[in-house]
Amino acid sequence: MQSENQNTLTSSELFNTASNLLLEPFGLDPIKISRVLDNVVGNSVDYADLYFQYGRSEGWALEEGIVKSGSFNIDQGVGCRALSLEKTAFAYSDEISIGALNSAASAIKAIGAGHSGSEALGASGNIKTSVLYPAIDPLASVSEQSKVDLLKTVEDYARAIDPRVSQVNVGLAGEYKVVLIARYDGRIVADIRPLVRLSVQVVVTDHGRREQGSAGGGGRFDYGYFSNEVLESYAKKAVEQALLNLQAKPAPAGTMSVVLGPGWPGVLLHEAIGHGLEGDFNRKGTSAFSGRIGERVGAAGVTVVDDGTLTDRRGSLSIDDEGNESQCTTLIENGILCGYMQDSLNARLMNQKVTGNGRRESYAHVPMPRMTNTYMLNGDKEPEEVIESVTDGIYAVNFGGGQVDIVSGKFVFSASEAYLIENGKITQPIKGATLIGNGPDVLKRVKMIGNDLLLDPGVGTCGKDGQSVPVGVGQPTLRIDELTVGGTSTD
Repeated sequence: MQSENQNTLTSSELFNTASNLLLEPFGLDPIKISRVLDNVVGNSVDYADLYFQYGRSEGWALEEGIVKSGSFNIDQGVGCRALSLEKTAFAYSDEISIGALNSAASAIKAIGAGHSGSEALGASGNIKTSVLYPAIDPLASVSEQSKVDLLKTVEDYARAIDPRVSQVNVGLAGEYKVVLIARYDGRIVADIRPLVRLSVQVVVTDHGRREQGSAGGGGRFDYGYFSNEVLESYAKKAVEQALLNLQAKPAPAGTMSVVLGPGWPGVLLHEAIGHGLEGDFNRKGTSAFSGRIGERVGAAGVTVVDDGTLTDRRGSLSIDDEGNESQCTTLIENGILCGYMQDSLNARLMNQKVTGNGRRESYAHVPMPRMTNTYMLNGDKEPEEVIESVTDGIYAVNFGGGQVDIVSGKFVFSASEAYLIENGKITQPIKGATLIGNGPDVLKRVKMIGNDLLLDPGVGTCGKDGQSVPVGVGQPTLRIDELTVGGTSTD
């Protein structure tokens, strides 16, 4: 089943569509919105904006051949924000009306009392943005029966692979979000954001031993992306991972060389390093990278970027949630720290440029600097050469959960699929391996970088201060020396 709807609108058409949905039905227009913002900034605040949102989302879950749960939500409202020096005032309403806007404006404008205000930003009006994904509604792309059939098809594929498959859980999620952002500087822009994801978890049983595997993917398109070929690949990957875990022996423990596979293992980079490069943590001095611009923080060859401009990717945004155009920001170049991810507030206070990383979960949340698609660039080594360079170590292909301390950079990650490397060859699968280290320290221990950069399949969700947003990660094959591995065997 392939998507036939590739409706990609221009930035002006996106604005018209959003206006028809979020302004006109409620008797609003750009002139009335401008008056509301004038009411806020008239009290000497530095900045103000309005964030209008309409969203529909759904979720389907299949267990044991039966759709056990389903959900459907409609979320609509507007958030009103004002900034004065380091202070943020914020109010929101699930009612879109001139009365609600004026009430919100009255509630937040007192933040500017006693402050003369900074120099006002020059009026920029509408901007032309690069539209990175089709302006479509995934929920309406196929019938409800077709969505159920998708779930059942994945289960059928998984069970047909091996008789030891005892349980298959499949989840399908879709979201259609329309946003319109109006700012004090005169900018007013809109975006239509589709998002889908499919996940499969498989349990295999053999002689009383149970193991599991998982797979999935998605992005900013509709359900037509999930062709039979794609669904079969998810099922195969999940089952293969579970069967490998049946053969796995306890992971060794100690300090050793670790090779990280390409793609999803970049989640370690995201957590252990990425959060520490967000502007708010660095402005407040709570990141391990605070005040270190221009310093070497990684080995030669280590270049890390945050790129919100990748077409159709889960973490991509045509504009961020402050109305700034997304961009590719180089954070670390050849091991040297050269920048942070910034939203408007932290960029202004740090006297740095906005990077298009202002993100929020919804109209009921304040924006903050967040990652989009964060990944390490290619090196010059063949992945086979990286493996062959290790005499005794492990090869981690996939990760489950993990914990990170932003201040210290310390992390603990659990590998859900890993193997021993013995004399330059991948041998026995292992289970129970955890990687323990410090993000800035690990960057300096990178010894070899492959040329096989891969992005994750489109399943990542990032949490920060109670807000969740979709993100992407990626990396090539990496060799990291002297990394602590926690396991259950010392042999």
